[in-house]
Amino acid sequence: MTSPSPALPWHRPLMLLAVAMAILTVASAAAMVIDDRTLTGLPIWAKSVKFALSVLIYAVTWSWLIAQLTRLRRLAWWAGTVAAGGLALELVVIVTQIVRGTTSHFNFTTPLNAALWETMGSSIVGVWLATLVVSVALFANPTADRARDTAIRYGTVLSLAGAALGILMVRETPAQRATGGSISGAHTVGPADGGPGLPILGWSTVGGDLRIPHFIGMHALQAMPLVLIVLELGARRIPVLRSMETRRTLVVIASATYGALLAVLTWQALRGQSVVHPDVATLLAFGVIGIAATVSGVLTVRPKQVDSQHVSAGAAR
Repeated sequence: MTSPSPALPWHRPLMLLAVAMAILTVASAAAMVIDDRTLTGLPIWAKSVKFALSVLIYAVTWSWLIAQLTRLRRLAWWAGTVAAGGLALELVVIVTQIVRGTTSHFNFTTPLNAALWETMGSSIVGVWLATLVVSVALFANPTADRARDTAIRYGTVLSLAGAALGILMVRETPAQRATGGSISGAHTVGPADGGPGLPILGWSTVGGDLRIPHFIGMHALQAMPLVLIVLELGARRIPVLRSMETRRTLVVIASATYGALLAVLTWQALRGQSVVHPDVATLLAFGVIGIAATVSGVLTVRPKQVDSQHVSAGAAR
């Protein structure tokens, strides 16, 4: 008898979490239409839509990766289970606070709100540590394809770094220290949370926003393998990409570029600068990264093209 879903056996707790997050995404999107309440300048249910989608992607990705392991698989399975439980708890808190009509993050306005936020904070730390354990297990399971290993390993490292950037949000802002309020921490640097922002995402258009590097960093886990998939598909038509070492080098370049962009976005946010209003220094940094990535990529590919041309010429003789 076959399983009703080939994906469920990958890592059942994570895949069940993914199913729950898919349901929550649909339900929250419907609630956005029915419930006209807003919170911090956005529809109140927008937060659960964003978090549910992000957790859905996380759960499916890590479930699939754990299923590929041959060594330390049991350790990784338990770490994945801890992560699934922590993420489920986090979403329970978020939805609970949405129903109650208040914020889930940085909220110390009442003992209950403080307890829920501290519970969620503890679960986030647990998820990060569990992800670190699974990442170590991935490093202990090399495969014959070094390009794929590199994409997955660099993706996990960048993802862990992006997740760790969340700690920058829990610090009291200067304004909060001055007033001694019951909100401790903020997504936005400069203006208070809840100001003008991008539609749905809510990322500030008038100040720095630490959610941007946090989000982009976490999803490096999907971005780097996607880069490799594009290279592997390109290899069907572009001979130079048929070399595993060439693909690996290009993945390294893409990962270094991604990491540099992550650093600049963090720097930009910490300076209180909106992502949609970069100054000259930020544009210059992005330009340098773009030039370095382009030159590195060309130098990686061009010698291979020259070599292949020489081989073809020799064969013709």
